[in-house]
Amino acid sequence: MMARHRGLDWLAQRRGLRRWRHASRDASEMELETLRTERAEARRLRHHLNEFICKADDRLARPVIGSNAFSKPHGTDWAWRPEIWRHRLRVLCVASVLSRTRLGQELTLFHDCERSELTLRQLRNTREIDLSPFGLRMDVFSFDGSFLSLVLDLPESAVTGLKKSHLIRMDTIIEMEKPLEVFVRLNVRHGPNTEQLVRELPLHEEDRMVEFDLAYTRLNEKRIERAWVDIIFENPQMSQVILRDLTFGRRPRAEF
Repeated sequence: MMARHRGLDWLAQRRGLRRWRHASRDASEMELETLRTERAEARRLRHHLNEFICKADDRLARPVIGSNAFSKPHGTDWAWRPEIWRHRLRVLCVASVLSRTRLGQELTLFHDCERSELTLRQLRNTREIDLSPFGLRMDVFSFDGSFLSLVLDLPESAVTGLKKSHLIRMDTIIEMEKPLEVFVRLNVRHGPNTEQLVRELPLHEEDRMVEFDLAYTRLNEKRIERAWVDIIFENPQMSQVILRDLTFGRRPRAEF
């Protein structure tokens, strides 16, 4: 029975292809009313075909959507890739981005521009070297503000069991049109206080990562509530930044 159905589907596809091949050949001589009808049907068919091709390209492209695969240092007890770099968002692009605009559930853009000329866009990664399915592109044109930052809320799992003996690491693959200074600030709220550690992202090095040693904080391990990261861009006007990947890991520091 299955073989019969496949045979009928094959015949229907052949007839459909033959029909549109003939329609394309005869379009220049069709009566206008017939041409309008055929055009409307062709547009409906094109919509479904484009939708199918888009979904097929997404599933067949590499890396696989939802992938959380990336290199982790020995001893890592928590690792995470945010949703923007793992899953396709409902809203792929935001133009003239206002301050406090969220993209997805975890990322928020902050700035103090009077007139926003910023764009955020989620990209599909397809390069062989990419491990994350998606990337994030930020285009900045005229910039009349004094600060621009992407704020990423870390999940509850990041602070579950967090101790002063932990190191928190952020790795990224970043592309820039022009050299920028980029700073990363880790914020951990415990009770009424917030510990903050700031590191400059070493863009001149091959491994573009920062590591935060919580031993140098006054963290109250019993009152930890939440954590977030600020990625701060200095003098970003007339620039394009692509974050191809962004991952986090946590591990206990070596005891001596």
